[in-house]
Amino acid sequence: MAVLTSYDPASYHKADDGQHIEATAVGSVETLAISQLPEVIANARVAQKSWASLSLIERQQYLVKAYQQLVAVQDELARLIGQEMGKDYRRATYEVGGTVQNAAYFASEISDALTTEQVDNRTEIQYRPLGVVAVISPWNYPLAMANNLLMPALMAGNSVILKPSEQTPLVAELFINTLNSVLPKNVLQLAQGDRSLGQALVAADINMVAFTGSMAAGKHIMANAAAGLKRLVMELGGNDPMIVMATANIDAAVRFAVASSFENAGQMCTSTERVYVDERIADEFEQKVVMLASRYQVCKWDEANVNIGPLVNPMQHQKVLEQLQDAKAKGASFLLGSDDYPLPFIQPTVVSGITPEMLIEREETFGPVVAISRYKHIDEAISRANDSHYGLAAVVFGGQGAKAVAEQLEAGMVGVNQGAGAGNAPWVGAKQSGFGFHGTAAGHRQFAQVRVMSY
Repeated sequence: MAVLTSYDPASYHKADDGQHIEATAVGSVETLAISQLPEVIANARVAQKSWASLSLIERQQYLVKAYQQLVAVQDELARLIGQEMGKDYRRATYEVGGTVQNAAYFASEISDALTTEQVDNRTEIQYRPLGVVAVISPWNYPLAMANNLLMPALMAGNSVILKPSEQTPLVAELFINTLNSVLPKNVLQLAQGDRSLGQALVAADINMVAFTGSMAAGKHIMANAAAGLKRLVMELGGNDPMIVMATANIDAAVRFAVASSFENAGQMCTSTERVYVDERIADEFEQKVVMLASRYQVCKWDEANVNIGPLVNPMQHQKVLEQLQDAKAKGASFLLGSDDYPLPFIQPTVVSGITPEMLIEREETFGPVVAISRYKHIDEAISRANDSHYGLAAVVFGGQGAKAVAEQLEAGMVGVNQGAGAGNAPWVGAKQSGFGFHGTAAGHRQFAQVRVMSY
């Protein structure tokens, strides 16, 4: 029996030999062998037929009852999120609470979206199951991101096989086992394992892949899903720009830039990654960013007043260091912090003078870094904001003219003087940040087969 071990991110450190990296294990789970996948999928197909035969309301009632069982394990789920990916307990509690407490509303919203629509007295639009759906979820929001894909897939009458990140297997195990205390057998199954298992699942005889993760992994999924023309919904990260105009409320822009760059230790797909600020207000903006950023507390997940926890693993830690070191070598200035931090933390860092040649401008950073560049003309800021393969979210802070600037940004979600993706709107990326989308009625329907029935 193969097992997958989960490690506490706050415990990563170099061993006495100075070469190897050690960490404290949190726990382990049994993995699924690739040779077992055909049996899992066969069981999912059998279960899906019975699940789909239930009415939409009956499936809704099942799911609401299943999610009610999570109330008893909320604290344990929050603790596991902190232990497995380093998120502080307050934020982990919010993630769990939002998932559990909003479940009934979420199920009702999906039910409304999937209800048959009468077009005229002879024709209706139905939303039918697709079959077996693979949900491949990330580690940075291990409960919320899985739930956003899992719930609409189940409500649509599909069976689901969840392949969680290997960084957060214990969260997934408790989540799925608790739901399965109510759900019919094999409607929802868990496939614990590494990347090779995920790749085998995508290539297997399933009907849809719903994925949140990296652009590179998304391209691999798309290629492997092509032979079976599998349905895809994929959110593939971002390199989100923020433009600060001379007419902006500087204090508001500073608060957003720092909070968005540092949230979840910067490990968030809609984290602000690049800030372009008008040179006329740049000195004041930078000074205030440094003042605010320096107040953030860096500790492990269960410490009091922690704002920033450890990065999830040494690989991610090293990636951030490489970007900071590249920026320094190419002329960037460090207003706060440095380009060299020992495991497992990255301290609050503010870098100024970033340029298009730097990795920190070209790539997704996923660390607590505010990266700033000054511009003279607004067209320059718009051009640099759009000069990316990514297009998940973008933000503009400014007075008159801010909306006109926002209209020119190439992103699926754009915010003016606020975060992008606010309100009851779908979660959608442009360019290579997304393929399909989820959330709201239009997103929920992507987990179903649209059928036009005429009588």
